[in-house]
Amino acid sequence: MPAVNFDLMLQAFLKAGGLPNQVPFWSHLLDGQNQTLTPNPDTIYFNPFFDTKDGPVVVEIPAAEGGSITGSIDDCWQNALEDVGLAGADKGAGGKYLILPPGHVGTAPDGYIAVPSDTFQSYAILRSNVKSGSEADVAQAVAYGKRIRVYPLAQAASPPETRHLDMAGVLYDSTSPTTATSSVRSPGSSRRSPGSRGTRR
Repeated sequence: MPAVNFDLMLQAFLKAGGLPNQVPFWSHLLDGQNQTLTPNPDTIYFNPFFDTKDGPVVVEIPAAEGGSITGSIDDCWQNALEDVGLAGADKGAGGKYLILPPGHVGTAPDGYIAVPSDTFQSYAILRSNVKSGSEADVAQAVAYGKRIRVYPLAQAASPPETRHLDMAGVLYDSTSPTTATSSVRSPGSSRRSPGSRGTRR
């Protein structure tokens, strides 16, 4: 079920015009258009999807100055690979997390936080924390969250602009009707069970 839920979220993003290694986000607090499991109604979500089939992918988390990010990078089985932000490996200093594909040989370059994954496909659930529900505070959290960057390690010398796709007002349905079928496949080189970790929000 965790892999099916991951695929449903990815398919909802693709249907809205997104692609892997891009960042869907919601520019206001969530409403009924966001049909995901157990979302929090008092935060701004940034949920990038990653694909490392062509090589490692960098996720830049901004320093906790003028805002903060809470969340984790997960594989497609929704196993947490690394926490980010104040409670994560960068401890609020900001950092470049390097998602490594299955079977990757070698170490991460200096200045990167290595995040090995057993699956080529992965994602992150990142919350840009808001001080209040006021328009000004929500706008500040959105602007801060848009400092999250995603790009291939191969282009790190001159990173391309990260595409942030606003999903506010768009039906984002990752529920699983009993009559539905999923296109989920074994996304990595090794398939493992979901383990003890469930869906994280």
